[in-house]
Amino acid sequence: MTHARDNFLAWLRAAHAMEEQAVTMLTDQARRIESYPDLKARIIQHLSETEAHARALKDLLDQFAGKGGVLALKDIAAKLTAKAQGVSGMLTSDEVVKGAMAGYAFEHLEIASYRVLIAAADELDEEEAKVVFERILAEEIAMAGWLEANLDTITRIFLMRDERDLMAKR
Repeated sequence: MTHARDNFLAWLRAAHAMEEQAVTMLTDQARRIESYPDLKARIIQHLSETEAHARALKDLLDQFAGKGGVLALKDIAAKLTAKAQGVSGMLTSDEVVKGAMAGYAFEHLEIASYRVLIAAADELDEEEAKVVFERILAEEIAMAGWLEANLDTITRIFLMRDERDLMAKR
């Protein structure tokens, strides 16, 4: 099962980098949103969850693979990518709508990643890791569900605010 364990660790490292990227993206979104209090509150809530996800995955990585420079490099790359996405969003007139769309898509990427990790942990009899992944998966599904349920409202509020020349983009 050496190959299975190698794949599992690679997917775990990628999930940790993904969560670090999500922390950066959510932090930037929460800081910039002004006219959408429900969205801002949900992003702040999910940011707290996401920070806990990153810590839990880091603990698992330390447990399984020990500490190493590769993880730090991937985390830095993920954070830089997230910062670049945040800066590009500031340049659009519909930042809040595009941010909500990107968040919805990103949540589904996370959902897929955790489903893969759950299957791998199950195959390797890593029950402790599987429990962690299942808890995180439930929170990612909840955030994706919230965004799905609110994309229509966010879009309509944006259009109304934009039509009335109110601060709409964020």
